[in-house]
Amino acid sequence: MATELAPHTNTAAPATLSAAALEYAKASRSPATLAAYRRDFTHFTSWCRDRGESAIPATPEVVAEYLTDLAAEFKPSTIARRLAAVSVAHQSGGYDTPTRHPAVRAVNTGIRRTHGTAPKEAAALSIGEIRRMIARVDRNTLHGKRDVAIILAGFALAARPSELVAMEVVDITRSSEGLTVRVRHNKRDQEGRGAERVIVAGTDVETCPIIALGEWLAAAAIESGPVFRSVTRHGHVGDRALSTNSVTAVLKQRAAAADLDTTRLSGHSLRVSHVTTAAANGRPEREIAAQTLHAPGSLVLRRYIRHGSRFTENSAKHLGL
Repeated sequence: MATELAPHTNTAAPATLSAAALEYAKASRSPATLAAYRRDFTHFTSWCRDRGESAIPATPEVVAEYLTDLAAEFKPSTIARRLAAVSVAHQSGGYDTPTRHPAVRAVNTGIRRTHGTAPKEAAALSIGEIRRMIARVDRNTLHGKRDVAIILAGFALAARPSELVAMEVVDITRSSEGLTVRVRHNKRDQEGRGAERVIVAGTDVETCPIIALGEWLAAAAIESGPVFRSVTRHGHVGDRALSTNSVTAVLKQRAAAADLDTTRLSGHSLRVSHVTTAAANGRPEREIAAQTLHAPGSLVLRRYIRHGSRFTENSAKHLGL
């Protein structure tokens, strides 16, 4: 693309910065975020090229027409992401961003009002459903041991798929109270300062995440490197970490085997399940946030908490019916 996707902090174009300064500027955003911006901005530049318009700098009128075209085919969330990419590209190039122009904002607001829909949330699994899934797994196989460890550790840690696949053996510290797990990739920790979650022992050996994790690592002879890896049909354990899509596939396959509805399950379902289960058991928001690493007062977290406690904390219980 024509410009580096790095943050712009003054009116000078990035060309005036040293190579070292540029590298630091690019490092302010995660590689995944930068890759997403590049893909979205490539779409915009292609759209402009087909119409003989300039993508950098782009006029507010061009961006408004771009959004109008997108509205016929894409969801508001996709449009918002591509608009962000256009903004970042302009700022990185030292240009005023056209996305702040009143005309562009008006068009974007109109698209959301016209086509906006409630975000699809990952379905939560109850503790009973998780037990049912685990009970259907053959834990004498490597596949079974790994999948049980993924499900139970993911649920206990309130982990995102990206956090599970990034987990390495060196990140796990054992103590008399349980396990402490260093979180390598967390959305709120873009600067890599590090965050920790804990796993405590379960009351049932069949669903204890510490036991499940230990059985998998021992059976797979994993002493270093990624915790969750591929297993061939011949029982060979790979060297590389699973992909996030593989974690989602494991969850859906095990849910289907337990005759559960998988249509709304995603890799984030284990994380959501932790929140809703903890909320249903009366755990306070601060305690849940300490494990999920949500920001204080997170609206997303509170939405999940409300869902989990909708029966336990509801005026309908006290109507005298």
